[in-house]
Amino acid sequence: MKLCVFGAGAIGGLMAAKLAAKGDAEVTVIARGPHLAAMQAKGLTLRSEGQESVVPVRAVGSAEEAGPQDYVVVTLKAHSLPGAAKQMQPLLGPETAVVSAVNGIPWWYFHKLAGPHEGHRVESVDPGGVVSELLPPERAIGCIVYPAAEVPEPGVIEHTYGDRFTLGEPDGTRTPRIAALSEALIAAGFKAPVRPKIRDEIWVKLWGNMAFNPISALTTATLDVVIADDGQRGVARAMMLEGQEVAQKLGVRFAIDVDKRIAGAAEVGAHKTSMLQDLERGRPMEIDALLGVVVELAELVGVEVPTCRTVLALVRARGRAAGCY
Repeated sequence: MKLCVFGAGAIGGLMAAKLAAKGDAEVTVIARGPHLAAMQAKGLTLRSEGQESVVPVRAVGSAEEAGPQDYVVVTLKAHSLPGAAKQMQPLLGPETAVVSAVNGIPWWYFHKLAGPHEGHRVESVDPGGVVSELLPPERAIGCIVYPAAEVPEPGVIEHTYGDRFTLGEPDGTRTPRIAALSEALIAAGFKAPVRPKIRDEIWVKLWGNMAFNPISALTTATLDVVIADDGQRGVARAMMLEGQEVAQKLGVRFAIDVDKRIAGAAEVGAHKTSMLQDLERGRPMEIDALLGVVVELAELVGVEVPTCRTVLALVRARGRAAGCY
């Protein structure tokens, strides 16, 4: 199995390190700058469960150097994907699968989704259709990321918690390609269940991100503070209920209720959401992939989402003022 992680930051680096350490897959990581230089010089250092190991990896700076792969794992943020999709083309052979480990609603969401919207393009994450043209949806395997990790210094991955990557084909079948990927991830020490209804899990994760991320960017509060404050929690809950109505119109079924989802988020504690971290560091925020897309899909299915619209307008303004949108 030839597997490439495109944009090997924290999550991609974690996956690459464990797969490479197992040795069953030929793993290549594509990175840049000091992170790439450190991996080329010393390998990839993984700190996990109180232990530190150094894993030799093939680290390159371009897709041309990597060549065609069996699997390309994409762990970029959604707004980076239109630009990156063109760079990824040398990785794609006739049967290459693109593993979409990206937060939010993916560009392939309506591919093989039976119903009136099958094949619909999601503008918020696929502007002008550029992503679906370069990365055809039939290549896509869904992947929901649950681990948390960071890059404290170049060439080093610090894994803080979680070990599950849930997988799913857009049509819900268990294909040979997804079975092989699941087996490789499990052999490397991850949980990698294959789910027939991957979109249900996409929404459960998005359910929290669509609300807590923009609210924290507006208030600069950590997750525990957002949930403990009646006002902020009330806004988040209203947004989540609006999002739930949109998802249910698209055939999604939620295994838990909104209050249980909020309680689960509260257990994470004093966590800075990714959107708040991006704001503080002056980086582009995932506004459209996490909230803009919900408003877009609400229009598609005819659901009113006034709280989401209000927060979206505010967080976009906050992002523009900070140069992050």
